[in-house]
Amino acid sequence: VLLCAPGWPTLEELYLTSNNITVLERPNNVLQTLKLLDLSDNQLLDGNQLHLIAHLPRLEHLILRNTGISSILFPDAGFGCKTKMFPSLKCLAISNNKISQWSSINELDKLPSLRSLQCHNNPFMDTEKNPETLRQLIIAKISQLEVLNKSEVRDISTNKKKELDYRKIFGNDWLAAGGNWSPDKNKPSEEFLAAHPRYPSLCLKYGAPEEGELKGRQPLTLKNQLLTLTIKCPEKPEQKPVEKKLPESMTIQRVKGLLYRLLKVPGSELKLSYESSKLEGKEVELDNDLKPLQFYSIENGDCVLVRW
Repeated sequence: VLLCAPGWPTLEELYLTSNNITVLERPNNVLQTLKLLDLSDNQLLDGNQLHLIAHLPRLEHLILRNTGISSILFPDAGFGCKTKMFPSLKCLAISNNKISQWSSINELDKLPSLRSLQCHNNPFMDTEKNPETLRQLIIAKISQLEVLNKSEVRDISTNKKKELDYRKIFGNDWLAAGGNWSPDKNKPSEEFLAAHPRYPSLCLKYGAPEEGELKGRQPLTLKNQLLTLTIKCPEKPEQKPVEKKLPESMTIQRVKGLLYRLLKVPGSELKLSYESSKLEGKEVELDNDLKPLQFYSIENGDCVLVRW
């Protein structure tokens, strides 16, 4: 390929799938105009092979499906910093590989231009059984992601909610590893930072998690599962807000049925969203009738908005 490359001075897309390529070489003074490179179905010896093509200045799409790689590392950049490798890379496809450690996903946050990631069928995804939690973790770990596994990452308010949840979920681990509310004493271990390199930046962005957020979950009695929510009809000012206690396991479809009886409006015509008490002025659509309230991370004191 490199022998032929001088004959392609303006080449932008190069597809090399299924060519038994195991070792890459640095493309010196060739392929510098390349925007897309597909190396799928070639069994590369290891992820460090990628360093040899990491300085293609215009490369925006890199497709590495089924290449056998088990790890990704950008050693030129530390925690919270951006790598000089792949400076223009926007879209990365690493599905059907052997990536087993979350540390490789942490490394992807170092890519300065990454906006889209495909990572289906990698062993690290088996560490979390809940698909939504898995998605939440990936989004929280890669700050600039806009598309994950061909599905758009939701609006900014939803991303913020995921980041707040991530900060809370790993708050006790942060404390146990040497984290502290006092800046002078806040010295989390290298092991914690390796596992959660974005955690310090999330604490700078939103503040460290408060002590009340980190208390262990209370037993799941019926009382603890009830959410106290305010129901509002923003386009019907004559309809007074109503406060309701609803089980967090209640599906959106059942909530609509309840509101149908409460407001005398056909449930099929209702459109629901909610405002979080932590994200003032931002709305999140409750757009899947089969999902429970807890799927959307609704909490006590939040406001459900009803339109029809």
